[in-house]
Amino acid sequence: MSLREPPEPCAAVGATAAAVPSSIAPLITERHGLLLRQGLETIRSADRWDGALPVFLLERCWLRLSAVPVQELAARMPPDCSREAPELVQYRELLDQGYSAQQAEQLCWLDFGMEACRQAQLRFWQQQERGNRGWTLTTYLDLLQHYRRRVEAGSSRPLPLLVLARQGEPAASAHHQLIWLGPQQA
Repeated sequence: MSLREPPEPCAAVGATAAAVPSSIAPLITERHGLLLRQGLETIRSADRWDGALPVFLLERCWLRLSAVPVQELAARMPPDCSREAPELVQYRELLDQGYSAQQAEQLCWLDFGMEACRQAQLRFWQQQERGNRGWTLTTYLDLLQHYRRRVEAGSSRPLPLLVLARQGEPAASAHHQLIWLGPQQA
């Protein structure tokens, strides 16, 4: 999942359909358009960054659109943090410093204990097998940073729409898709 600059507004929100990928445009109903316009109005009228600002989640299978306050997003959609375990972070840093894999592992065992390192690796590989749909701690933090920066800049305030991958799709190939919807144009 990549964060990119907000595109032109979505047709359901106010302008052209070019902003919404053709695979998603049919999923945006009239009711969804109304909810998205309300979300854009909330962002436009905000005088500062606030945890109550909305992030929209679109569940494609059910055509369900919901607004989640940004402060509740991590609870509603927990990001995969397995890669950021301190044991694994230190291990990668030691490899970057030129230590061999065996030396790095042994140093981590000294600092964290063998069992803690084993558990961190196990959680990481289990999450890799299960799949995170591209929703990692880094992606989540990037979304927050980008969203906050745009709101504080006061200019164009895009609305984040997270289109959730279908449950039946293989996790390795299906990622959630982040779409930034531009402000409604009169």
